Amino acid sequence: MSATTNVKELIGLEFKPYQLEVEKGKIRELVNAIGDTNPIYFSLDAARDAGYEGIPIPLTFLQVIDTFGGFGFDEKMEKLKLNPVKILHGEQEYEYVADIIAGDVLSVTSKVISAETKSGSSGGMDLVTTENQYRNQRGELVAIARNTLVHRH
Repeated sequence: MSATTNVKELIGLEFKPYQLEVEKGKIRELVNAIGDTNPIYFSLDAARDAGYEGIPIPLTFLQVIDTFGGFGFDEKMEKLKLNPVKILHGEQEYEYVADIIAGDVLSVTSKVISAETKSGSSGGMDLVTTENQYRNQRGELVAIARNTLVHRH
């Protein structure tokens, strides 16, 4: 943001919606990368025994949906008018409303829900929070993710 632009003007800004199928192979890649050996991620029988209709996603899998289905970091910085070299990842929060399993097709909408400027000992910073809503192929809200970016002045 330029010094003359009020960061609060970003509130309500919407990004282009996107969609991606939850793939069993991507679930396996993530759990292998993080070292999670829970059988519910590898075996349909184990997942069903645990009460799932199919192989569920691990907790941080929504980042996979955003990375492979969504807009890129550069596109997001351009739309927000933020300098990418002055960005820090401040916070990430996931709220799961319903199970998400392999084979689901997630449609994602994303918008800025809050933006504020704060001053610290090293100078000013903008805190910009986006919210993604994830709906499955039946149109049911299944998850919400909130991400706060810190943009140093």
